[in-house]
Amino acid sequence: MHSAVLLIEFGSIILGLGLLGRFAARFRLSPIPLYLLAGLAFGEGGLLPLGASEEFVATGAEIGVILLLLMLGLEYTASDLVSNLKTHYPSGLVDCALNALPGAAVALLLGWGPVAAVVLAGVTWISSSGVIAKVLGDLGRVGNRETPVILSVLVLEDLAMAVYLPIVTALVAGVGLMAGSVTLAIALGAAGLVLFLAVRYGRLISRFVSSDDPEKLLLVVLGLTILVAGVAQQLQVSAAVGAFLVGIALSGEVAEGAHTLLSPLRDLFAAVFFVFFGLHTDPSSIPPVLLPALGLAVLTALTKIASGYWAARRAGISVKGRWRTGGALVARGEFSIVIAGLAVSAGIEPSLGPLATAYVLILVVLGPLTARYTEPVATWWAGRREPRPAEPAPRAAEAEAPVAD
Repeated sequence: MHSAVLLIEFGSIILGLGLLGRFAARFRLSPIPLYLLAGLAFGEGGLLPLGASEEFVATGAEIGVILLLLMLGLEYTASDLVSNLKTHYPSGLVDCALNALPGAAVALLLGWGPVAAVVLAGVTWISSSGVIAKVLGDLGRVGNRETPVILSVLVLEDLAMAVYLPIVTALVAGVGLMAGSVTLAIALGAAGLVLFLAVRYGRLISRFVSSDDPEKLLLVVLGLTILVAGVAQQLQVSAAVGAFLVGIALSGEVAEGAHTLLSPLRDLFAAVFFVFFGLHTDPSSIPPVLLPALGLAVLTALTKIASGYWAARRAGISVKGRWRTGGALVARGEFSIVIAGLAVSAGIEPSLGPLATAYVLILVVLGPLTARYTEPVATWWAGRREPRPAEPAPRAAEAEAPVAD
């Protein structure tokens, strides 16, 4: 009986996602906000809570994030990654300063204390790699000139999590300096090892994975990616970082073949990820914290656009590309929820969880819209502010011509 209910619920979810995707495509919109709202409607405290398929959907959501980052990694080589990181690390510092400080300031103003300030700083700092990867694909911008800048900022944020998450874990758990230092050292060592293997032995990995049989290629690439992501997460490194680095380690025909085979799976599990996010949000917890969450969302949307614009300007991108970069980085998502969950489970501040949830929901819905409309709105506004050309003065011969009776 449980198996039948599981099939019915999961089948209904997939069918509903397909219909929502068709509806969004008809109006040339990203389907992400619709997926999230559907999850909100059928999650905890929603119209019709789903229970039997919850664990299955949770696993599918994790796979969705991993596949999104793998597919992004397949677009670039290891040398591209290293050169981008060397070039864009100042952009990562500006991104951290502009977007982490507002969250810390709000937590201190609310009287939540320094630990909650560190947690909320991470919530407002980190963009959602999963949402942004999906939006770039939906808008057809993966090949745009500003996309490497966006990816560099996202990768810098994800790699920074290898340092930040162990620190937050130690703070909320109240462990000593020695235990926190050991956790941090393990995380940094694991991230460095994975990056080293991707850069140094990328060709060997591609040769090992390569196969003329699409079935074998699919199984090996998918298995390797999930394995590396799981090991990375076990060592306190982001699973998303592990999946991204597997993607950049693969190159040539292997990358092209894997991209073709994995695209349908990515779209399926990515949609499940966004539904899962909504399923675990109780709508009744949102209204009490909606106003502060909305204010913080507007403020950090503007700071994220500013930091993205600065990063693209530094990279020599055109003005329109700068606005597209800033707008694409607005969405927050999976990392923000993970960070807030650490504090909530430790009982740091009861209001932090609902505030973070409302904040992420606002920006995960707003993010696809800013990615699409920031550049045209900025162009329209700049056109309004430009002075109109003066009317040309009449020529002397025309001015002196007699008026006919």
